[in-house]
Amino acid sequence: MARTAESEPTASPSTERLLIMDSRKRLRIHSLLLAWYAGEGRHYLPWRRTRDPYAILVAEIMLQQTQVERVLPKYASFLDRFPTIDVLAEAPTAEVIRAWSGLGYNLRAVRLQEIARQVSEGYASRLPRRLDELIALKGVGRYTAGAIACFAFELPVATVDTNIRRVLWRVFRGIEPALWPGGVREARDLLSLAEWALPEDAYSWQQALMDLGATICLSRRPLCERCPLADSCQAYAETSRLTLFPSGEALAQFRDKREKTGRAVAENAPHYAGAAESPQASQQKRVERVTSAPFTQTSRYFRGRVVEILRRLAPEESLTMAELGPLLRSDFAGDAPSHTAWLVKLVQGLVRDGLVRLLETDAPPESSGEEFWSHIRIGLP
Repeated sequence: MARTAESEPTASPSTERLLIMDSRKRLRIHSLLLAWYAGEGRHYLPWRRTRDPYAILVAEIMLQQTQVERVLPKYASFLDRFPTIDVLAEAPTAEVIRAWSGLGYNLRAVRLQEIARQVSEGYASRLPRRLDELIALKGVGRYTAGAIACFAFELPVATVDTNIRRVLWRVFRGIEPALWPGGVREARDLLSLAEWALPEDAYSWQQALMDLGATICLSRRPLCERCPLADSCQAYAETSRLTLFPSGEALAQFRDKREKTGRAVAENAPHYAGAAESPQASQQKRVERVTSAPFTQTSRYFRGRVVEILRRLAPEESLTMAELGPLLRSDFAGDAPSHTAWLVKLVQGLVRDGLVRLLETDAPPESSGEEFWSHIRIGLP
């Protein structure tokens, strides 16, 4: 069984149960999924046609929280503009942010350039092969480090993203929780599962897991009738025990019901009209009544709007805070202290993250407070 370059993991009790699974079943799962990937995998993706560590790093950063369809048109153009680590490291940050337009989460562009600068200065412009050295790079987490090690250097290193986590849990453990547990222990447990499941062909296996999760083993409504692993899947077997008509929709329903009731619920469970409502059900209804603020009212939305407005300026242009406010919100009032305080806090966060910079102010020498900030000029780094 292949292992990662890291120290041997300590399996949790839930993972230890898997270690006694009939090895023939695990080998069958390997065979079925790899055969499916050979015929149905997304081999056309450009980052799968290269082993260039830098190109794979760019792809992995772009794909964080962003759909493949949005990344595809930007990936090639970004690499055309910044073909090597050194070119990216030496480019003006404002230019990198402009090239990132359309991908969202603009902080990733700044972090990607920071990684390039570290590699350029500390590793002779070559991404390191060792997992611990990759993780030591500021801005590189365990998943990205594992992806580079496996997909660029073809090392037997397991890694876990959202799709891999969901597929492995369903196939080897059963119906997943509606709300994933967080914390270091849970992350270590999932990584132990991924390492235990890793076959010799780690590259194809992990690409296959991602593709299955993205196209068939979907989060909300998995397409179990099309899944090559349905007959070997613990979640599908669990669903089959709860209903005569197992399906991806049934799996999702049982997962959601279990989250609400604390147990799996078979179909057609009797409902007794007039029965007292449980405290758990009352709490669930209270939670469901709470609605979150629309995205267009969130700090993240306005952070993105600031960067997008500055992108449209010529390279040497900038805006005063007084000019920026009305471009962000039609109801912005520069003479309202609460509005100015909101904008100052928003911009200070962007400055702290390296997404914008404060320029020299043309405020009158005697100005202070809101008047001072209204004259501050900002632009891309």
